[in-house]
Amino acid sequence: MNCRERILAALRHEQPDRLPVDFGGTLTSGIHVNCVAALRHRFGLEKRLVKVHDPYQMLGWIDDDLKEALGADVACVPPYKTIFGFTNEHWKTWKTQQGLEVLISREFRTTVDSNGNTLVYPQGDMRARPSGRMPRGGFYFDTIVRQDPIDEARLDPADNLEEFQPISDEELSHLETGVGQASASGRAVVATLGGMALGDIALVPAPFLTHPRGIRDISEWYMATAIRRDYIHAVFSKQCEVALGNLERIHARVGNAIDVVFICGTDFGTQTSSFCSVDTFRELYAPYYTRLNGWIHDQTTWKTFKHSCGAVEKFIDAFAQCGFDILNPVQCSATGMEPEKLKGKHGDRIVFWGGGVDTQRVLPFGTTAEVRDQVLSRCRTFFPGGGFVFNTIHNIQASTPTENIVAMVDAIREFNRG
Repeated sequence: MNCRERILAALRHEQPDRLPVDFGGTLTSGIHVNCVAALRHRFGLEKRLVKVHDPYQMLGWIDDDLKEALGADVACVPPYKTIFGFTNEHWKTWKTQQGLEVLISREFRTTVDSNGNTLVYPQGDMRARPSGRMPRGGFYFDTIVRQDPIDEARLDPADNLEEFQPISDEELSHLETGVGQASASGRAVVATLGGMALGDIALVPAPFLTHPRGIRDISEWYMATAIRRDYIHAVFSKQCEVALGNLERIHARVGNAIDVVFICGTDFGTQTSSFCSVDTFRELYAPYYTRLNGWIHDQTTWKTFKHSCGAVEKFIDAFAQCGFDILNPVQCSATGMEPEKLKGKHGDRIVFWGGGVDTQRVLPFGTTAEVRDQVLSRCRTFFPGGGFVFNTIHNIQASTPTENIVAMVDAIREFNRG
């Protein structure tokens, strides 16, 4: 099988010729720029500065030569704009707080405050309040909440809909170019289309808007899902209408050249529990995801990708029922997320995209032997019968030892040799 055939077989719940692998296909299956640079050096690849394509998480772009070294079967079509509201073009050099020189969009504009924190500005507009903060000595940006005082009498769902607009011709052209380049690689094409994640808590504060209106405080939003459900329904309903129109235009432009679409990054699980009940998911979220996934499955051959960290085993039936094909990152360390349980109970109806190795403890802090053992164990559990794409549990974090990442890759190769 070639790379694309291998992924497609797994998505059909058929066992491919070897383990299908994703590194860098989405914004939740990527690698921190520090590690990308270190891996390029470790594998003896051409010396070049690494592009930061997601400045929020500081993810490094994985070029084809590194994908080949890692055995990756997936090509990424990233969003048109970053979470801070600017496009990835007109690259400039920038140094991280650890002194690594990288490439980043020229619209990435920062200042340093009196505490040594790096502040980034929405759309590169330094007249606006900063929308992200990287703590001194840090590796990533945290969102700065810019919530105006809430007047219950004046709350208007339209204020939480500013970012959901008909797709522009520029974005369609970007997507068409990206899909074409990804298809030419021979790898499976995974596209993040934007505008479809309902209540993703990374997006609610709108770090991409210069002056966000509506409910933008994280705690306030979570409370609104309990006490202002009519408001949330109004936001989701209009968002869904816009998304369906955009899906139609996107499909008319790129057809079935996309294999997987990243639909939703909304987290429903914590380490030990959940942010809401399954009943709340079914009442508040599922009707809209059913519409989005239904259109995609009726009109295209695309498979739909659902990201949720945490203890979400109890949601998997509901995810599948509203049309999601794929679950990521498969956080096996969370309560109730034991690999054998997941595979045995849900492995015939949802694809596990992730779960290959723990990025909280084992990969960053374990020995190479511990990394190898966990990778082999997870592969033995998830691979049989298909329905599994190997990836780490979320992104590979900044301080992960290079030798542990190499041990993971070597373990994948060992598993494939049988």
